[in-house]
Amino acid sequence: QVQLAESGGGLVQAGDSLRLSCTASGRIFATYAMGWLRQAPGKERDFVASITLPSGLTSYADSVKGRFTISRDSAKNTVFLEMNSLKPEDTATYYCSAMEHPRSGWSMWGRGTQVTVSS
Repeated sequence: QVQLAESGGGLVQAGDSLRLSCTASGRIFATYAMGWLRQAPGKERDFVASITLPSGLTSYADSVKGRFTISRDSAKNTVFLEMNSLKPEDTATYYCSAMEHPRSGWSMWGRGTQVTVSS
């Protein structure tokens, strides 16, 4: 199992930037990818971005392409989500997640960090 701890959420204004961090501990070597998903009140949890740990390949939701960047610091077992040009519709609880292999799905979760963007 992998334990995930997010940090970096907060209240910002539209157009501002914010950086989320997720530090992993435990069986890091058994993890294929890490990513961020978000859930707004009354809505389903949606994919935001991911990065594979062996190769660093990234993937983004269309709604955040060009504004958000996911990256990793392998030495610190940490994944970052740099969020620029934030919009009110980005308001949500952001969850860090990990995937053991491509077909396992997002199976490990952090507790989430709140991001609120005011207009």
